Amino acid sequence: MSPVQVRPSPLLPPVFLVLAAIASVQFGAALAATLFSEVGPGGAVFLRVAIAAALLAALWRPSVRGRARADLALAAAFGVVLGAMNLLFYLAIDRLALGIAVVFEFVGPLGVAVATSRRRLDLVWVAIAGAGIALLSAGDLGRLDGLGVVFALGAGGCWAAYILLASRLGDAFPGGHGLALALVVAAVLLVPVGLVSGGAELLDPSVLGIGAAVALLSTAIPYSLELEALRRMRTAVFGVLMSLEPAVAAMAGLAVLDQRLAATELAAVALVVAASAGISWTDRLAVLD
Repeated sequence: MSPVQVRPSPLLPPVFLVLAAIASVQFGAALAATLFSEVGPGGAVFLRVAIAAALLAALWRPSVRGRARADLALAAAFGVVLGAMNLLFYLAIDRLALGIAVVFEFVGPLGVAVATSRRRLDLVWVAIAGAGIALLSAGDLGRLDGLGVVFALGAGGCWAAYILLASRLGDAFPGGHGLALALVVAAVLLVPVGLVSGGAELLDPSVLGIGAAVALLSTAIPYSLELEALRRMRTAVFGVLMSLEPAVAAMAGLAVLDQRLAATELAAVALVVAASAGISWTDRLAVLD
């Protein structure tokens, strides 16, 4: 992340699933930012998670009966991480440009890639991705909103936990059952935030329509694709493929929010694409060996 009966074919390579998830979640985030003036970041994230939870619960019909307590605790922990990650990220993009927020958020998956790396060459690709991230943020550090940076870094920490927990959740639950349960937990936890931030505006038909689109693009589709990908690839590879997030976020910000790309951002795009291609290539060689 499929929620809308999109069940990724085993013939599709996991790298493709991750790339599709990245594009979906970033364009969904850009669309969600258009709701902030009406329901605030808290209202937008509540709509996103609650609608996605309802969709996946209806699709998968998960049950807690017969499940081990450890599995249920894992789903609950994943739900807490999902709720916190999404809320912190929306608070960040309310204060920072989308591409810049993702730059700081990316410290999470980059840390996972470093921590789980098994080959020295992986660290080379991580370094290249890190250089791209540094280049993307270098020109704006002096005028960034400090609290926005803190929110983005917090979201990055949750993202790291998400990567590590997602692979375990995919092993513990079939299909999207674990994800559906986790999203229900996240939605319940976000109820107070959503009501305080959005109030009666949450029931506006236009807001609900955009919220439904955001739920599909930013939660249901990408999380389902990511869980499937993590069943078939190393977390280190997944983490470095996430280096594309700042680049795609910058493109989504340009297309949806008219946030212009600077020359340094274009150079950063080239670096992170090179890093992602490199890690995918070396992983394929390892499989062939």
